[in-house]
Amino acid sequence: METRKKLPLATQIFIALVLGIIAGLLLQSHADFADSYIKPIGTIFLNLLKFIVVPIVLFSIMAGIISMSDIRKVGSIGIKTVCYYLCTTAVAIVIGLVGGNLFKGFFPILETSELSYEASEGVPFMDTVVNIFPSNFVAPLSEATMLQVIVMALLIGFAIILVGDEAAPAVKGINSFNAIFMKCMEMILKLSPIGVFCLICPVVATNGAAIIGSLAMVLLAAYICYFMHMLIVYSFAVKVMGGMSPLAFLKGQLPAMIFAFSSSSSVGTLPINMKGCEKMGADKEVTSFVLPLGATINMDGTAIYQGVCAIFIAACYGIHLTPSQMVTIVLTATLASIGTAGVPGAGMVMLAMVLASVGLPLDGIALVAGVDRIFDMGRTVVNITGDASCALIVSNLERKKAAKKAS
Repeated sequence: METRKKLPLATQIFIALVLGIIAGLLLQSHADFADSYIKPIGTIFLNLLKFIVVPIVLFSIMAGIISMSDIRKVGSIGIKTVCYYLCTTAVAIVIGLVGGNLFKGFFPILETSELSYEASEGVPFMDTVVNIFPSNFVAPLSEATMLQVIVMALLIGFAIILVGDEAAPAVKGINSFNAIFMKCMEMILKLSPIGVFCLICPVVATNGAAIIGSLAMVLLAAYICYFMHMLIVYSFAVKVMGGMSPLAFLKGQLPAMIFAFSSSSSVGTLPINMKGCEKMGADKEVTSFVLPLGATINMDGTAIYQGVCAIFIAACYGIHLTPSQMVTIVLTATLASIGTAGVPGAGMVMLAMVLASVGLPLDGIALVAGVDRIFDMGRTVVNITGDASCALIVSNLERKKAAKKAS
């Protein structure tokens, strides 16, 4: 009997993306229909992903820490991860500023009198630090406050290692729950093509081909910077520190990239990213720690967006940014990325912080707010690709370290 060959998930998602764009263009005159009847199905799919993310993060980090059975090893992985994330974010914002400056001549000086944007209050740095630590057990789980969930998982994981043999039933339970939620995630991921179609179609139907129109230049600048960052920074890092061919890395990362592009959610893409990294050879104990952390604090794509948009908004108001203001933007965006959640639209809150830090008018956000979703699609792809590169690099470095110890 001949077995039918199933299309790989990446191909299914890509076909769904193309069909969603075509359907969106055909439904332009019926955008209300797309919004009322197609978008909710996409929302159901995103809701299922959000539902699975908290248990996946909680149990996979705990299982990862328990499997290492050594607090020093966790520390070693944690330090490498945070250093990599901070360095690539700083490089990303520099690329964004350079790209923005190169395109500056093409940005228009606009009539800016009718702009308005309600800025969300920026959170002071020490408040961000305090907010990382949960004040009760249930709230972080019910509100999906990722940094707090990660801290909970770390504390419980460390406690289980320190308790030792007495905690054997808990270890068994955590590993069982981890396996159950992973299987649950696989079931949800099978719906990805439908979810992608239903998420992209209403966006195109509502905004049409004119969605890019007047802001083509700033979008082009941002996307060129996104590509440069992935092709130069991640490829170089994966080749030198991860011992992997950049081409193989980008090919293996494709399903997660396509999903991130259509969902605009780093946290939502987490399950697909974890699966892809393990397929590419990253250690399970590393991915279960590095990727959830990355989905929360690693925002390279968002940092590029900050740089390009800051230059764009300054140009529209006829303001020239000084070198010291650009340094301030680099520092603010790098630190703000740690406190911003990996959900659609979080970049807007960060942009408000960045503009405020150099005294640019916050009203300027209204210029890019209309196409924020298109920026968001690209920057999410960069964010999750950065997470994956980190998982592969840390896995490789840890293996080398273990081999060196053994010899």
